[in-house]
Amino acid sequence: MSKMMKELTISATKENLYSVLALIDEQLELIGCPMKAQMQLDIAVEEIFVNIASYAYPDGNGTAVVRVEVQPDPPTAVITFIDSGTPYNPLAKTDPDITLTAAERQIGGLGIFMVKKSMDDVKYTYADGCNILTLKKGW
Repeated sequence: MSKMMKELTISATKENLYSVLALIDEQLELIGCPMKAQMQLDIAVEEIFVNIASYAYPDGNGTAVVRVEVQPDPPTAVITFIDSGTPYNPLAKTDPDITLTAAERQIGGLGIFMVKKSMDDVKYTYADGCNILTLKKGW
């Protein structure tokens, strides 16, 4: 089996999260992704897509492209999110100090921190008027 790619262009709304996850899970199951890696990918995808749906388009209208590429050798998934919303690099945010208690920490930032910790690689670029965030996870 060679590298496979599927892409979905969808309205950037929280209600469409389930359609995005269905696409991702379908591709991961085709390649026999272990449940632990699939769960980590699903959590990361949810975090990124919900952030796009919540913040990318201040007027509430916009689309997101979700591309999933899987390859068998070595087994890897690469998931790319593309939106033409407000330029924003979530990776530029300082990681939260997890040595502090919950009461001492600033609100927010844990989701992106968890994404960075659970993926093998996370990249952000802004090109041609688009935010492009890529997650990579092997198993």
